[in-house]
Amino acid sequence: MATFLLFLQLAVVLAMIFIGARVGSIGLGMYGMVGVFILVFVFGLAPGNIPIDVMLIIVAVITASAALQAAGGLDYMVEVAAKFLRKHPQQITFYGPLVTWLFCILAGTAHTCYALLPIISEIATKAKVRPERPLSVATISASLGITGSPVSAATAAILSQELLGAKGVGMREILLVTIPASLIAILVASFVQNFIGKPLEEDPEYQRRVREGLIEPETEGDQAPAGKINPRAKWAVLVFLLGVVLVVLFGSFPNLRPVVDGVRVSMNATIEMTMMSIAALILLVGKADVKVAVKGNVFSAGMTAMVSIFGVAWMGSTFFEGNKEAILGSVGELFVTHPVLFAIPLFLMSIMLFSQAATVKTLYPVGLAMGIPPLVLLALFPAVNGYFFLPNYPTEVAAIGFDRTGTTRIGKYVVNHSFQLAGFITTFVSIGIGLLIIQFLH
Repeated sequence: MATFLLFLQLAVVLAMIFIGARVGSIGLGMYGMVGVFILVFVFGLAPGNIPIDVMLIIVAVITASAALQAAGGLDYMVEVAAKFLRKHPQQITFYGPLVTWLFCILAGTAHTCYALLPIISEIATKAKVRPERPLSVATISASLGITGSPVSAATAAILSQELLGAKGVGMREILLVTIPASLIAILVASFVQNFIGKPLEEDPEYQRRVREGLIEPETEGDQAPAGKINPRAKWAVLVFLLGVVLVVLFGSFPNLRPVVDGVRVSMNATIEMTMMSIAALILLVGKADVKVAVKGNVFSAGMTAMVSIFGVAWMGSTFFEGNKEAILGSVGELFVTHPVLFAIPLFLMSIMLFSQAATVKTLYPVGLAMGIPPLVLLALFPAVNGYFFLPNYPTEVAAIGFDRTGTTRIGKYVVNHSFQLAGFITTFVSIGIGLLIIQFLH
């Protein structure tokens, strides 16, 4: 009977995740909350832990990013990146993904890549480089930027005192593992992607579009005139970067954080205070309108993520805490013996949740409870980027839309799409490199 109830509760959790993902936007959070209601009022489980700190960090970081967008800082960064990329068109398959990755590391959100993808596509088309090659890796690189960013919600989740933060894993360890691992993974994927698909001018879909007049090779990829950028945008960018540097310093050197009543201020509170203060300073130096900040797509996407984490992570915590002994007894020994295999449930859960932070908050407590070493869990961090598996994530949809040549596409069987190979290469390579790096950490 107990086993039947366990699987019935699991069915409810998976059903709510599936329905929420299908609804989209904040639907994932709302249906996650429906799952919490059912688990508590129908099955009698105690409500799990609410990921309050992660949600507040999302609010702080997204507010700073939204202020940066309102001040024209993101546009300025895109302009600088575009100038660099246009100077190296033949290396776009390498430089495009690396620039996208760097953007997302600094901003803490993958949604900054929307401004870069059309530029990458344009440069590749003009240089007669198959756009699928740089676009596929760049889209995946945006996700890797999240799992290497000091100001992302996923990193904040790992740093929390409920997870690896309490096990001696700090900002320094996270950056030492994730940055080199993701950098090498992107370079490997870019190298492989250079040999994928026919050259642009030999691609049947490209040839068809040229014949039908949908594409004019002589003019396709011409640079569009740049819009007017706030002259104070540069200062807004510098202030935002100051915030990122402060977060890294406070996380890497805990002694910089004050001690109040005998207790050192937590990293979660530090990120929240720092980034909200930075947001105010950005509005000041950039002379930006706060009303514009809340109307931007960065703020909207961030708030959507917060609602999703609120519902889904709470549902996951409620289910796990209510069935901890049964879950650990059935699969715990397998993951203790072969901890690397924990990457599989991380990967599968991320496909359903569409959120690295939500995946971390849902499954990392399970991994710690099973006895998986904290540094191994850190090395497995890139596995939470598995949502590339199905080509319905907004960044993938955007990349397909920006490629007017038609080389970036979804295959006949859906899963055989342009992002699959780059996604698996970066996942395997980054985890492998991470596992090597942690051998040298204490």
